[in-house]
Formats: sequence, C-alpha cells, structure tokens
Amino acid sequence: MSITVEIPTPLRRLAAGTPRVVCSPTNLGELFSELDRQFPNLTPHLRDEAGETRRFLNIYVNEEDIRFLGGASYSFQDGDEVLLVPSIAGGAR
Repeated sequence: MSITVEIPTPLRRLAAGTPRVVCSPTNLGELFSELDRQFPNLTPHLRDEAGETRRFLNIYVNEEDIRFLGGASYSFQDGDEVLLVPSIAGGAR
C-alpha cells in the first residue's frame, strides 16, 4: 500500500525542495513520523510541542478534509492522495 503526499510550495524549503513523497503509513501519526524522519526541519510545522497536529495545518485526503474522515484515526487506503495546507496570514497594512 502506498499514498502520495503533496508538499505545498511554502513548506518545500523545509523538505529539500521535494514536491511530493510516496510512502506507506497506515494513519496520520505514522505519516508524520515518516515525514519527521525524512525532513526533520518540517517537524515543527506539522506538530506542536504536545505532538498534536498544528492548529493551522489543514490536511486533505483525496480532496476531503481529514477532520470529516475521522481525523487522526483515519486509516489511509492504497492510492490516497494527501495534501498538507498550512494557513498563511499576514501582509502589509
């Protein structure tokens, strides 16, 4: 079983410029552990100090918000496409 994880442009600088990763996690915790292993600089942008998903990180599985699929308990299926979307705010006055 494998899934594809799309790394958005704002996070690619922390993932050695990698646009996508193919891996075989069964759930979100395993996915984060795999990304932690491959890209340690990405870790603080995915999870907070308590190990929970960052509040402003949205995760989509096959274009569906993972929160509506069961959140961290969702079991990935072969061929799932995962998109990590960090909320970005700011700008000039």
